Amino acid sequence: MKEKEEKEEKELKHAIAQDYETGEVLMLAHMDEEALRLSIETGKAHYWSRSRGKLWKKGEISGNEQIVKDILIDCDEDTVLLKVKQTGGACHTGYRSCFYRRINGEIVCKKVFAPEEKYGKK
Repeated sequence: MKEKEEKEEKELKHAIAQDYETGEVLMLAHMDEEALRLSIETGKAHYWSRSRGKLWKKGEISGNEQIVKDILIDCDEDTVLLKVKQTGGACHTGYRSCFYRRINGEIVCKKVFAPEEKYGKK
């Protein structure tokens, strides 16, 4: 039974979004085959949300989309690198990058948008 469940799981690749001009790492997400296809076809980044169990276009709610400039794949073909032009912040918490704090919790960036204005109050 477990073997059957594993075969039915969606095959996902890690997807790293990186600013195409500065090299800044913006976020890590996941892509299925459809997300990769749509990213190639539309020129806008699409991902697979593991938590929501659905396909999503980056910026569909916030307007903070990613325009794809280049796509590379690693040697094992299990990780995709998207070089993107980021509109607004990449992080849903309001920062330009999801990597906005050090391991000790120190914040190293300023917020670029107010999440409650984009997503509403939680």
